[in-house]
Amino acid sequence: MSSLTLRGPYWVTVRQYRRTLWLAGAVVAASIVVIGGLAIWDAQVPNRYYEDGQQFPADDDRGYTLLRLALDYGGTWLLFLPLLVGAFVAGPLVAREFESGTYKLSLTQSAGPAAWLRAKLRTATVVALLTTLALIGVFRIGWSRIGDSWMYWADRGPYEATGIVLLAYALAAVAVGALLGLLIRRTLVAMAVTGLVMGVVLLALGVLRWSLLPVKTATGPVGPTLWAPDNPLIIESGLLTSSGARFDEHICAQEAADTPGAHTVEGLWGKVEAACQARHGVTAQYLDYHPESHFWPTQLIETGIVLALAGLALFAAFRVLRARHP
Repeated sequence: MSSLTLRGPYWVTVRQYRRTLWLAGAVVAASIVVIGGLAIWDAQVPNRYYEDGQQFPADDDRGYTLLRLALDYGGTWLLFLPLLVGAFVAGPLVAREFESGTYKLSLTQSAGPAAWLRAKLRTATVVALLTTLALIGVFRIGWSRIGDSWMYWADRGPYEATGIVLLAYALAAVAVGALLGLLIRRTLVAMAVTGLVMGVVLLALGVLRWSLLPVKTATGPVGPTLWAPDNPLIIESGLLTSSGARFDEHICAQEAADTPGAHTVEGLWGKVEAACQARHGVTAQYLDYHPESHFWPTQLIETGIVLALAGLALFAAFRVLRARHP
């Protein structure tokens, strides 16, 4: 049993921030109670059935409505979790030690600077990963009910909370927070800058993630609505000429807009557009899309990128510590 007991800087770190640990546990417990309770409430109301076998929640199923609302907000708040983790590591965990001078006492003990920082980061990493993993599990409890009928696999929030990439962001937040806390050494400034940096990383990779894999393309004749298979995320749609080149459909829309009476004469707008498209040789339409099968490859690639950033930040943090406290 003694081998399981925290010792040295690990014990000090846990002791210092035990209230934060209790708060993290309380957040997880509250999430389980809310989502679990709403899921149980929802399960008490039978679904509506249609002739083709489809099932939909009943109109009076308030448990479903509240569960959907809770997941809408929960997915958004989970995006802020890496920002909170990074801000805590940068500020109270690292920068405050230097701002108040208490790090000097820690460094006079048997543990050296590297062991001191390592204990803090390992403790923060374990807590951040366990908390994130627990919240992902809670989200998936609701997602199993809501995901097929309301929320979409590629949306911000559900995308992060139903895969593994959020765990990578939590690790990156710990590393970035440690680096900025060591560089800035002012609690509030370090917290603000870390939150900003992690926010930019989340935003940038959220914009770029659907460029990590090549899209698939579906084509069909002009006129009927073109559908893509595999529960797709539509990236782009448009028209094709007989040569296979993509045609800017705004050209014909602008021609129709410039035609006198197109806004008032019924059917004239469509006739002008059709004549314009025929004149330019438009014969087909296309859809660029990501099928749902791209979810996990995209998750793995993005996770690798974020972990690489985390590794670089962690390496830089120990280099900064070694340079200032050899």
